[in-house]
Amino acid sequence: MPPEPGHYIYLDYNATTPLDPRVLEEMVPYLAESYGNPSSIHSIGSIARAAIDCARERVSGYLGVRPGEMIFTSGGSESNNFAIKGLALALLEKGNHLITTAVEHASCLETFRFLERNGFEVTYLPVNSCGLVSPEQFREAITERTILVSCMYVNNETGVISPIREIGEIAREKGVVFHSDAVQALGKIEIDLADLPIDVASFSSHKICGPKGAGALYVRKGIGFEPFVHGGGQERGRRSGTENVAAVCGFGFACGLLHEELEMENKRLKKLRDYLFKELSEKIEDVYMNGNTESSVCNTLNICFPGIPGDSVVMNLDTEGVAVSTGSACSEGNVDPSHVLMAMGLGEQEALCSVRFSFGRFTRLEEIDRVIELLPCIVNRIREFQNF
Repeated sequence: MPPEPGHYIYLDYNATTPLDPRVLEEMVPYLAESYGNPSSIHSIGSIARAAIDCARERVSGYLGVRPGEMIFTSGGSESNNFAIKGLALALLEKGNHLITTAVEHASCLETFRFLERNGFEVTYLPVNSCGLVSPEQFREAITERTILVSCMYVNNETGVISPIREIGEIAREKGVVFHSDAVQALGKIEIDLADLPIDVASFSSHKICGPKGAGALYVRKGIGFEPFVHGGGQERGRRSGTENVAAVCGFGFACGLLHEELEMENKRLKKLRDYLFKELSEKIEDVYMNGNTESSVCNTLNICFPGIPGDSVVMNLDTEGVAVSTGSACSEGNVDPSHVLMAMGLGEQEALCSVRFSFGRFTRLEEIDRVIELLPCIVNRIREFQNF
């Protein structure tokens, strides 16, 4: 049996993050005594409404936008669906052409495929061997029928940072709405939406040591779109349904913590990431990195072990009390190779032999040392077994 969860070395922060105890403390009152519905006009409801308003100010303040431009959702997948479908439907009279990349998160790609089945035309732009898309590809792909451009800010599998500013400037020059899935960017790089040419952006709480069940969609003032959830008219009529007060408050508080800790945390995580790859490269024959650390966030390391199935590495580490991933948690468990790595030019077998390490707030040097101790033995054992 694997160790108890509390004894794990957790290196899968891009899938989800541990809940920060400070965030939990902020949430507890809204799970117990302050249980009112924020839409109710009595005193208990007013307390919940005030908490939602405070959280909205914290999230919008961290991102540099007005509180009224921030809509709370249930998480990143809903925010992405909300943005892409809502904008496509609202802008349909202007055209039906949408542009995105081949390496987007499944919640975006599947939404675009849904729209394709319903009469929209979608262009999927390729990336280079480092996982980067060229802004000029967007310029060349935009036509008079293009109504939406969507590009993720940070890739969830490789950590690669897209040239968002350049893409947004092209979209704005062409009069096309620009959406970015910024779920993996929040908490890893500074984001000032007032300074960036982004019209709509998606976020999620549980990627920044906040709770699951809360997310947000930034919609720049003046951008119209169709509501994704209809009903009682919550969130200024844009997203109906009673708000998850405790989760939203936790999300707001988690954003507040980023103000104080992001710069120092990035320096620390970069040292851990670089140290891990350096040691593994020296101790294990024939390993290489997918992506490029010069254009990636500090917490993500995607490594290929040629000839070694990635899921075997994951399972062997798991029995030793180490949690890592073969890629996106949303597709974990299926045996298909990563669409992200394949789009970067890896062969099917290479993609299946890759493992993602992602670090965060509670990752410590001694945990990295333990992985460096374990992994060479695991790789050698698998190789010996395969050669038997």
